Amino acid sequence: MKFLSRAVKVIKRTKSVKSIRFEKPEHFSYLPGQWTFLIFGDGPERIMKPLSFSSSPTEDHLEVTKKLTGLRFSELIDDLEVGDTLSLDGPYGSFSFLGEHDKVCMLSGGIGITPLRSMIKFCTDKKTSTDISLLYSNRNEDEIPFYDDLMPMQRANPRLVVNMTITNPSPAWRGLSGRLNGEMIKSTVPQWAERIYYVSGPQPMVESMTALLTEIGLDPSQIKHEYFSGYNRSNAGEELVG
Repeated sequence: MKFLSRAVKVIKRTKSVKSIRFEKPEHFSYLPGQWTFLIFGDGPERIMKPLSFSSSPTEDHLEVTKKLTGLRFSELIDDLEVGDTLSLDGPYGSFSFLGEHDKVCMLSGGIGITPLRSMIKFCTDKKTSTDISLLYSNRNEDEIPFYDDLMPMQRANPRLVVNMTITNPSPAWRGLSGRLNGEMIKSTVPQWAERIYYVSGPQPMVESMTALLTEIGLDPSQIKHEYFSGYNRSNAGEELVG
């Protein structure tokens, strides 16, 4: 479904991550975790990119979130103002969760959190019975997209546990540190072997996590994933560069 929508709010999540909220058409529906094309311009000058909805279907707006990289699409996102109208084309994708599993673990890095945030918000608003454990990796504690969103959700949802790990922590950081690994999963995720895993991020990160989960004994049927295009392989799980 292709449609026009007006930007109603611009949110600076971190110094390099922005969320854009749009009006939600009256009859538009999507599943938590799905994505849309965001389209600038028309004809030969058209620039478009697939972006996951960071909003939940339970919210009265649509939201997409982008790491700003200095490339043309990021510049257009950065220049967006409230009142601007853009074309969206969606929803697309089968990576979704509506609370159909008793226990899940969600693994993500950096901006890869967007579809998982949609799922977590949906489950929190719907008060599903799913036990959700989130392991979320970022480079430093000043650049954690949705930190101020996830922590209140954890307080509101007794079935949600959020663990964040920092790969380049400051001396003041008191949480987990280092990249996601098998020992971290086993030590922080209760009943880790019984869960369904949702992995979201750049292809290298997703492939690495999928291999890791298989190595620690999970069946491939327990692993669901979403690849994000345009990531810098040297910063897998931390940066979106396209």
